[in-house]
Amino acid sequence: MSTLPACPKCQSVYTYEDGALLMCPECGHEWSAIAVDASDEKQIRDSAGNVLQDGDTVTVIKDLKVKGSSSVVKIGTKVKNIRLVEGDHDIDCKIDGFGAMSLKSEFVRKVQE
Repeated sequence: MSTLPACPKCQSVYTYEDGALLMCPECGHEWSAIAVDASDEKQIRDSAGNVLQDGDTVTVIKDLKVKGSSSVVKIGTKVKNIRLVEGDHDIDCKIDGFGAMSLKSEFVRKVQE
């Protein structure tokens, strides 16, 4: 498995090194590997590998049991205006019918707008 970063332009995972540059065979984008290492902060990604940002809308990809309750957040539940935080549960949000909740990014998928 490659440890090279995905293309910053098209998010392709098929990047390769060409000397001091990283190349994307899908869109032709070239960038410096040094610049990526210096500015590459920890990015939070969803289950499909899309980078999440504050304010994004996501959908839940599997039924999630709510701790301390007998209720379940159903698959396909849309969650608007997420907030990214540090920790194991890296998304803070409000879900209609449940209230404030923390989710793991591995159980959501970003809604493409």
